[in-house]
Amino acid sequence: MAVTVRAAAAWWWWAGVVAALPGLAVTFGPTGRRIGVLSGAALFVVALVVTALARGGRHKARARAASRAAKSVFLQDRRITARAWLRRRRWWLLLAFVLAAASNVALPCAGGMLLGGVGAGLWIRSRRLARIERAADALLWFRPDGDPANYQLTGIAAGDAAPGGGPRRHR
Repeated sequence: MAVTVRAAAAWWWWAGVVAALPGLAVTFGPTGRRIGVLSGAALFVVALVVTALARGGRHKARARAASRAAKSVFLQDRRITARAWLRRRRWWLLLAFVLAAASNVALPCAGGMLLGGVGAGLWIRSRRLARIERAADALLWFRPDGDPANYQLTGIAAGDAAPGGGPRRHR
């Protein structure tokens, strides 16, 4: 479960960084570079806080209600899960990137910083999910039937993901 949040965080963050970079070169426009960067910084903070705090209670409640996964459950590799997330949402991500890059004409850097704030908020959410997983001493997974409302628990050693969706470090 945290793998999808972490994959989303990386894609939103880098889309925001790349969309904001041309705004630094804009020397013309109705607002100017300084106003654009300052408003972008405010949008970054707002997006980060809203994204990080959204659904926090829902994740805890679903983690408490999660059932143990059966031994026959097949766990996907982290890369496959991240690739599937991207395939389902690539057009929305591309549309958000194009809109953020186009917003550089009116308000330099603001749209890109907004996307970056969403990515940073999702990364914070993945860290919060890591704390939930460590407290339960289990990893949270979506059910194989695809129902996102129901989570399943597996042991920490299951799969190739660490708590929080990162790669597991082998010692």
